[in-house]
Amino acid sequence: MPTVTFTLNGRETSARYEEGMHFLEVLREECGIVSAKDGCSPQGSCGCCTVLVDGHPALACLKKPQDLAGRAVVTLEGLPPGLREVLATAFVGEGAIQCGYCTPGIVMRAAWLVEGGRSGDREAVARALSGHLCRCTGYQRIFDAIRAAGEAWRAVAAPHRPERFAGDRGEARAIGSLGAGVGASPPRYRGRERALGLALYVADMRVAGMLHAAVVLAPHPRARVTAIRSEAALGHPGVVRVLTAEDVPGERRVGLVVRDWPVFVAVGESTRCVGDVLAVVVADSQFHARRAAAAVRVEAEPLAPITSPQAALAPGAPAIHASGNLLEVCAYSRGDAAAALAGSAHVLQRTFTTQRVEHAFLEPEACLAVPNDGGVRVHSQGQGVHDDQAQIASVLGLPRERVQVELVANGGAFGGKEDLSIQAQTALAAWLLGRPVRTVLTRDQSILLHPKRHPLTMDYTVGCDREGRLTAVRARIVGDTGAYASVGAKVLERAAGHACGPYRVPAVDVEAQTVYTNNPPSGAMRGFGVPQAAFAIETMLNLLAERVGLDAYDIRECNVLAPGDRFATGQIMDAACGIRQTLEAVRDVYKANARRAGIACGIKNTGIGNGMADIGRVVLRVLPGRRLEVVTGFTEMGQGLFTVLRQVVHQETGIDPEAMEVATRSEAEVACGMTTASRATALASMACQRAARALAADLADADLAALQGRCYRGEYVCDFTVPPGTPVDNPITHMTFGYATQVVVLDGDGRLAKVVAAHDVGRAINPLACTQQIEGAVHMGLGYALAEELPCSEGRPLSTRLRDLGILRAGDMPEVEVILVEVPDRVGGYGAKGVGEIGLVPTAAAVAGAVAAVCGRHPTALPMADTPPARALRGGRRRG
Repeated sequence: MPTVTFTLNGRETSARYEEGMHFLEVLREECGIVSAKDGCSPQGSCGCCTVLVDGHPALACLKKPQDLAGRAVVTLEGLPPGLREVLATAFVGEGAIQCGYCTPGIVMRAAWLVEGGRSGDREAVARALSGHLCRCTGYQRIFDAIRAAGEAWRAVAAPHRPERFAGDRGEARAIGSLGAGVGASPPRYRGRERALGLALYVADMRVAGMLHAAVVLAPHPRARVTAIRSEAALGHPGVVRVLTAEDVPGERRVGLVVRDWPVFVAVGESTRCVGDVLAVVVADSQFHARRAAAAVRVEAEPLAPITSPQAALAPGAPAIHASGNLLEVCAYSRGDAAAALAGSAHVLQRTFTTQRVEHAFLEPEACLAVPNDGGVRVHSQGQGVHDDQAQIASVLGLPRERVQVELVANGGAFGGKEDLSIQAQTALAAWLLGRPVRTVLTRDQSILLHPKRHPLTMDYTVGCDREGRLTAVRARIVGDTGAYASVGAKVLERAAGHACGPYRVPAVDVEAQTVYTNNPPSGAMRGFGVPQAAFAIETMLNLLAERVGLDAYDIRECNVLAPGDRFATGQIMDAACGIRQTLEAVRDVYKANARRAGIACGIKNTGIGNGMADIGRVVLRVLPGRRLEVVTGFTEMGQGLFTVLRQVVHQETGIDPEAMEVATRSEAEVACGMTTASRATALASMACQRAARALAADLADADLAALQGRCYRGEYVCDFTVPPGTPVDNPITHMTFGYATQVVVLDGDGRLAKVVAAHDVGRAINPLACTQQIEGAVHMGLGYALAEELPCSEGRPLSTRLRDLGILRAGDMPEVEVILVEVPDRVGGYGAKGVGEIGLVPTAAAVAGAVAAVCGRHPTALPMADTPPARALRGGRRRG
């Protein structure tokens, strides 16, 4: 193997490499530098692997090892210690970190800006950040952190931690004076480690004797597999074994709702999408495993793929699954919609279409499995350690308790990590070989494999009276759920259940069909079917407003739900219904900009509901050294859950948060189910409050050290919901809801100028974390409205490159003003409601309203590509 010699963080270093490796692989695999993250290599699209080469930022994945010979490379580890601390403190203090996967690369760019004296020039910062993606923050706070770090670096004579930072919006915050209990915004749990690349994600982990695995995916979306030839792969250097369906000792199919998704497609079976796994190659290095996987030859007879719900439902269509192509129908009605429409003063009909969207979390899927004590320990980044545990155990044919699953730092998810990706295959390899095995997907494989946001076709007929009061809604919704069920039927349930938005409608007739195709699977994504329905109903409201002669605000004011009114499914709203308060919070900004602004309201369930129990569990364990372990079954994926749990314990006991460690593991005592439906904070905070109060009672008579070994359990169960259509007077379909109203303002050239987002969060346990979540959701919602799409042809994505997904970059983002409204709920801890998903529910609809205000036409399809704000984005007209 050749070697390359260069200076790494001030030391001359020689590293081996193989032909075809890029420099990021050399840094991570040969030099052990994992602060430079791999988000897309070698696409060069995300910025996660940014390093300094001869003093200038460079993407390590785009460099060949030999090109670095004799050059000086600096990673986060090599920055001056004082500058490292300034940057870490600024990013944590300004709230510029959520999942943290993209952050080390951005911090490297920030260091270059700070040292070059450019951190205060917003346009220069925007240009510098154009090569970076952040899927969590919405970028505003990154701008703040970079400016704050520059001010601090200039203000001190010697590098040390500054006492104060001032962000762009004048939000000066003294570090250490933020408080630690409920209602405060203490620094994010392990935020410093994330900023400096010290937090280990699965792909960063190393254990003794570890092997590496790589997947072989289907060559066609629909084809009968006739042979899998692994001879050439087995002849590659370092290859240990090739696994196929024949090696599975237990159940071969998995699934969160329907077990229809094979972990391996077997010879003689048909593939259903290009993300199907046919084989896994295990080797002594990641590079060798991937090279060998490319040598596996799959022989298959291509079949014509079914690529639309209409084709799938046509008479005589081939059955994608034995059960047929119609996965589920969700239908319900209230009142006589046909008669109500016939008697309405105004009736309008429109058909809406929405697109397939990729999550684009910055951390590609990865898993590390380690055999132990007759079982296997799985280090996962999934959204449900207990669901992972059950499915992996079924594949291995082991009792559930012999599979342990522990959450490792999660680099973003947004619903895309609910389903198993490669955990079962990795655990199988470790179990059969008796050695640790790690699998890391490439970005291209990630995009092919995991579920997307559902494309929906929604046919709406809506009526109102002469004053603009809604009389009836008839909706027919069809969703392309792709090759496998995932949670697709539940997504269409939510789209159907939220078909009327947060409005009072006397007569409702809704039906939603979930249909299999040979497209990539569709499943959970932030909003879970509700942003699509919101786009439709909000646009219908705007159209009716024009007919009646009202403005967009006034028609909403006379129709929004109030306590005592019925939601679409018939559920009676209680005193926690805060939609009107969010609407009133943005009245003035909308009225002042009505000629170039759009307004939209949103409602989104908190908790799964629809007849399923929502459960939160937390265990507190008193450790030696006056420390406390907080364990939950819910996933921390950037939303700040771990920080919130420390706040709750501090609120109830007074224990210093720095004495607490927080973890997510598949222990039976904390079985919570999937981290979905914006429920983790609401449920876990209530459960944690109960456990902490029991601990506080004991602390009244004893010191914490005297309680060493004690365990305190907290549980909160919401089991009172029913499925839509249940014939009872008050069909409580969801335990509670989040509410929002957003206004999108365009400038004189039709570009995005400002978003004002008023959200009822119930109780802001951590106001900064709430605001961060909403800002990031607005970013995602704007992209969904204007540019984001994963188009497919004949079942294949046209591109698997991040840069082709239409994600908004830092310079594309307008100002986002968040207004937190607090109407406490009886369900969530301290009155908290979910905020992660509601953040983008109204966004696309508000953009559509703004486009209509400027252009005089109402978009009915997403993304709104042929509109002024979308054209401005494509033209690269980026703001500083």
